[in-house]
Amino acid sequence: MTTILKLGGSVITEKDRPETVDHETLEMLGATIAEHDVADLCIVHGGGSFGHHHAAAHGVSQTAGTTDPAAVRDITNAMKRLNTAVVDVLVDHGVPGVPIHPFSGARRTESGELSACTEPLEDMLAAGFVPVCHGDVIAQAGVGATILSGDEIVCSYASALDATRVGLCSAVSGVLDGSEVIPLIESFDDVAHVLGESEATDVTGGMAGKVASLLELETDAFVFGVDGVDGFLSGDSPGTKIAHDPNR
Repeated sequence: MTTILKLGGSVITEKDRPETVDHETLEMLGATIAEHDVADLCIVHGGGSFGHHHAAAHGVSQTAGTTDPAAVRDITNAMKRLNTAVVDVLVDHGVPGVPIHPFSGARRTESGELSACTEPLEDMLAAGFVPVCHGDVIAQAGVGATILSGDEIVCSYASALDATRVGLCSAVSGVLDGSEVIPLIESFDDVAHVLGESEATDVTGGMAGKVASLLELETDAFVFGVDGVDGFLSGDSPGTKIAHDPNR
């Protein structure tokens, strides 16, 4: 009965100010998560103005690798600082959060296939901890190191842990068609005219990439804004539902 909640980097940081946490929003999210006390909860967060700032400076993305150890240190250390801020807020609100750093536990093959170690995560959940993972830089065979997005982690963990609830808290209130939230997405073709091709995403997978990946999960997923976190943790269906197709 694992629940995975992703906090978007643009939600918990001020993306136009390098390494700046949005303390007000993060505190609100911490209080909301604590209020619901969801069992078997795993939290993932994006990079926002921490990881993205350094990745851009070094020219590293999900496809453009680096063999510069300084680049790797800058990116992963920035993400550790943001992760510490998130965990600290959760702990202050009584949530038993513990850090998970992908750089030491995930890799890509030369072809780009992701392999993430989840056995320790399962043990943490069984012990009553709330693992808090994040986007990071990871080693890739033959390339050096590339970026691992928070969205990739969500999908990897959801599959490995047989998650029953998956939610992505975004800076917008759902997948939008203009200013309107699309309530249900059952296939990418239904929204391609709004999102563009699934391959045409930013370096950490924009909304098109999110939708394409979530459609492949074995459970329904939801994309919502900050105001939707309460409903998601209550078992409701806020924002946009990305429906799992059992016949896919």
